[in-house]
Amino acid sequence: MRSLFAFPNPVNETSARLVAAGVVVMTALFLAGQHWVLIPLAYGFVARVLTGPSLSPLGQLVTREITPRLDVPAKLVPGPPKRFAQGIGATFTVGAVIAYFGFGSTAAAEVLVGFILVAATLESVFAYCLGCKAFALLMRAGVIPEDVCEECNNIWGRRPAAA
Repeated sequence: MRSLFAFPNPVNETSARLVAAGVVVMTALFLAGQHWVLIPLAYGFVARVLTGPSLSPLGQLVTREITPRLDVPAKLVPGPPKRFAQGIGATFTVGAVIAYFGFGSTAAAEVLVGFILVAATLESVFAYCLGCKAFALLMRAGVIPEDVCEECNNIWGRRPAAA
């Protein structure tokens, strides 16, 4: 049984894409002037990087309520690249919180959140994880040791699972 505070490995890609869809909605709300949403957005990323869905309200909604109700087979993907992607999201959203609430820079916060919107849209709509691709590049360059994710060594060479 997985610990409450452990990041899942593997990760159900359907759940990851649904969480990304929730992030798309939240980033769009921020960019539309609902600046308060930046706090739960940043919290969600930090919570997910630390514990996966365990302490993330959006993660809990998706993994406990939405994904189980879908008639879609689970597609399991490696957890470490997804965690890395959540870390990038946490960095950008915490940076946006500091820019907006700390320095009053709406423009800087909007640029950072705009990057998250693009990445989350690519993940949710096309199953294209920018953070996962960066993770793979860092593994190829030797920055991330191979033992962190053996299954990730050839992320681009992987074939989609048969339906």
